[in-house]
Amino acid sequence: MRVTQSMVSANSLRNISSSYNKLAELNNQVATGKKITKPSDDPVVAMKGMYFRSNLNQVEQYKRNLSELHLWMDNSEAGLEQATSGLDRARELLLQGKNDTNSGDERAAIAKEIGQLKDDLVNVANTKVNGKFIFHGTDVSNPLVTSGSPPTVAANINDPAIDNYGVEVSQGITMKANVSPASTFNQEMFDVMQGIEDKFNNNDTEGLDDLLERLDKVLNSMNSERAELGARSNRLEMVEARIDAQEVMATKVLSDNEDVDMEKAITNLSVQESVHNAALAVGARLIQTSLIDFLR
Repeated sequence: MRVTQSMVSANSLRNISSSYNKLAELNNQVATGKKITKPSDDPVVAMKGMYFRSNLNQVEQYKRNLSELHLWMDNSEAGLEQATSGLDRARELLLQGKNDTNSGDERAAIAKEIGQLKDDLVNVANTKVNGKFIFHGTDVSNPLVTSGSPPTVAANINDPAIDNYGVEVSQGITMKANVSPASTFNQEMFDVMQGIEDKFNNNDTEGLDDLLERLDKVLNSMNSERAELGARSNRLEMVEARIDAQEVMATKVLSDNEDVDMEKAITNLSVQESVHNAALAVGARLIQTSLIDFLR
């Protein structure tokens, strides 16, 4: 086979062009830190990247849901703690007011404090977080309690449909964010508080033992709901730890698929620059050779 000058020149130019492409590819990898800059560079890596990124986005959404759940539960716990403190204080005042040594004026003063505690319970029951009433189950747009004597609790608190404000925290796993309104800020609690206030305003000690028994039941129900909320908070922490681990793993897998080994890329770039410069030098000597050069 006869090798002509044009064949040598064409091969040399083709190899130099290929070297330019390889040099540009390695330079992009070093500059971006990514193996590919467009799907056509490596369709397999691109497809895997889409799948891995989808998984990572899902995990990040679950983390945002967990933040909402934490906010909801923390505010619920704070509200129940404040309500429990108010009910405990009402119990102390009830025991104090039962004493026969109290005068009518003293019981009237106790009634005023009971009234303030009752109003505070209404405020707690209507706590809003991010514009949502957190103690009204799924009916987050409407207040749970309307002020009055006694305050009136929404009629739908016993409806099972509103008793579970759920937030998805993992694939197929939904956690309840709210406390049960029927077990916490129910009509019985406000009726008992109103009954105590009225009794002391009227200096009437009849039936106080019954009110004390009812108040204890209200307190027990509130404490049971707080315990249940605490158990869910503990579970939430475990779910959060698992989601954090999933995020780390998803990020690592995505990085392994798309991110370039920077040390290797820089080394390859340096080698390719040397190869390219050598190709340019050799090509320059070959292409400039002509018949005149041979006749010299």
